[in-house]
Amino acid sequence: MAWFKKSKAPIAASGEEKKVQMPEGLWTKCKNCEEIIYSKEIERNFNVCPKCDYHFRISARERISLVIDEGTFNETDPDMTSVDFLKFKDSKKYTDRIKAALKKSGGGDAVVTGSGMMNDQEVVVAVFDFGFLGGSMGSVVGEKITRAIELGLEKKAPVLVFSSSGGARMQESIMSLMQMAKSSAALAKLKKAGIPFISVLTDPTTGGVTA
Repeated sequence: MAWFKKSKAPIAASGEEKKVQMPEGLWTKCKNCEEIIYSKEIERNFNVCPKCDYHFRISARERISLVIDEGTFNETDPDMTSVDFLKFKDSKKYTDRIKAALKKSGGGDAVVTGSGMMNDQEVVVAVFDFGFLGGSMGSVVGEKITRAIELGLEKKAPVLVFSSSGGARMQESIMSLMQMAKSSAALAKLKKAGIPFISVLTDPTTGGVTA
């Protein structure tokens, strides 16, 4: 006589383990302390790691949302884009690099310019985006910065430039190098008018743009 007997068949394995689907971008790994942190917590802390104070890199538009009063930013020259006038090609065509960068950034080339309020004070800002071809300074970047400075002159408003760049854009050769002289000439007019100019160096800033 059997004392025990199986009343039910054993549970058969399906052969496939169910995986829990996690939304992409929900968690972020800190590059410094390597802690896994809830992404929203990093955003609430102004993109600074709450564990080790590591500063994450942010896009131009993210920076604008941090420094400009909500709902007051008016972007200037959003449709101005670079042109491959030298038909430059290295490992990839310059035109292809521009298209890929525009798709990634959502437009604006390597700098986003405009005016807005900062603590109820009108200002003009030019914010570099390192994610767009390393924030390199080409003819469009130089033109947009020069126009931003001229807008500051017109409005008699302080001009702030947030740099995040690897330097001149090699694909535009001498045209890229000319932008330093052009923007410097505009800054000289701003100084003569007695209008404040504030240069903020952010991570990373290298090359001629540092000057």
